[in-house]
Amino acid sequence: MITILDYGLGNIGSLKNMFKRIRQNVNITSNPSEIIKSTKIVIPGVGSFDEAMNSINNIEGLREALNLKALHHKIPILGVCLGMQLLTHKSEEGTLDGLKWIPGETKKFPKSSKFKIPHMGWNEVSLRNSKSKLIENIKHDDRYYFVHSYYVKVHNENHSLLKTKHNIEFDSAINKDNLYGVQFHPEKSHKYGMKILKNFSEISC
Repeated sequence: MITILDYGLGNIGSLKNMFKRIRQNVNITSNPSEIIKSTKIVIPGVGSFDEAMNSINNIEGLREALNLKALHHKIPILGVCLGMQLLTHKSEEGTLDGLKWIPGETKKFPKSSKFKIPHMGWNEVSLRNSKSKLIENIKHDDRYYFVHSYYVKVHNENHSLLKTKHNIEFDSAINKDNLYGVQFHPEKSHKYGMKILKNFSEISC
């Protein structure tokens, strides 16, 4: 069963509907005892880094349950948008530590007269590591829907799956072992996003 983490910040309804379209039932919860039973977890996120980490840290037993599933049981986990940023060590948006599962940091887009912040709308991706199951059958010119003012920079380029350009080039999909992240919103990205979620649902534990 795929679990969508409900910690008060996320586009949960749209994600649930997209999984339904690919014939995947999901469980929506923040209950640590249910998290422990999960075979896959999706961490959504809309909002600020510190607000998200506070929400996770303040639910008794949740951080411990997530660490157990991510680092010991090693089930597939997917962070979406802010959820991907939480996988890193820290963010320039706040002062709290992230989950620290994938070495990297979340940085603010530099100011530019030519490129609007937030980065909002459809944009293309370029492949960096085509061996990952998450991006199987993804093409260089596939387009995804973005809404974000901060971007992820992984410390190890082997953890970068997709890159996108908006003034600068940034990591738009990342992967380390059983841990995955996408900066774009697959639930808003039509057939392209559906392909990503279908690939995730088919990753073996």
